[in-house]
Amino acid sequence: MKKKFLIGTRGSELALAQTKIVKSLLESRFPDYEFEIKIIVTTGDKDLSTNWGSQGVSIKNFFTKEIEKELLEGDIDFAVHSMKDMPSILPSSLIMAGVPIREDNRDIFISKNSQKLMELPPNPIIGTSSLRRSQCIKQIRPDAIIKPLRGNIHTRIRKLYEEDYDGIVLAGAGLLRTGMSNKITEFFDIEDVVPAPAQGALCIEYRENDEIVKNLLDAITDLEVTKVIEAEREFSKIFDGGCHTPIGCSGKIVEENGEKYIELFGMYSMNGKVYKRKIFGKLDKNIMVARLLASLLKGDIDG
Repeated sequence: MKKKFLIGTRGSELALAQTKIVKSLLESRFPDYEFEIKIIVTTGDKDLSTNWGSQGVSIKNFFTKEIEKELLEGDIDFAVHSMKDMPSILPSSLIMAGVPIREDNRDIFISKNSQKLMELPPNPIIGTSSLRRSQCIKQIRPDAIIKPLRGNIHTRIRKLYEEDYDGIVLAGAGLLRTGMSNKITEFFDIEDVVPAPAQGALCIEYRENDEIVKNLLDAITDLEVTKVIEAEREFSKIFDGGCHTPIGCSGKIVEENGEKYIELFGMYSMNGKVYKRKIFGKLDKNIMVARLLASLLKGDIDG
């Protein structure tokens, strides 16, 4: 009988699609093992009506708490999350594996009539509950009226057509992973609508000292993607980046003369003003690069 590993995940279509990616990667590397998905309902899945952002509450733990409880109690062997849902500090005895894969991290726009944001009539109503997205959109379209929007991908798209929205802003990765790229009206340039730190990346969480699971997950880790995500999350941590903190950060690897560097772009919004910076540094100094970027932005804000 094959040894079986249980993978915990939320039950949304996107969460399942992401978990199936990890399951497929593991099955291709370890055909002698069996991997089974277990769906776990989280607080965030139960309450999709409350606009937590209006209360100044980060919702990151709302999508991970119940899954982490089952992981700590040994009911699952590891869990798959969206990395951008993960708080900067994990519960004791749980750790993150390296990042296995990242989808396109750009934000996208969907409109009712396939019009791009700049093509919409005056005073368009744009759906998003993200302060980061709201501030970036207002930079592009100062006349935009921002209206809160929550729910999974299908719920948000349905609300676009059934309610009073001219367009909505989402993470492109979700639509690409769930086979709905045909819905996308336009991809935003990273420097116009700066993505959330670690957007598009997968996180695999497991119990500390579980060497068998660690070895499995190490085998599917993309070390370069992991370095970029570490830098983006360090930037987020410095700014205390919860889901409703108006920050963005996006990194990419650049190679010059046989050496690899990280290009890191960051933004922070305060009092309706958006501050942006881009810097470049050695990939193996990724954390220092993130700290320097945060320091430069803070200097701009204070200056």
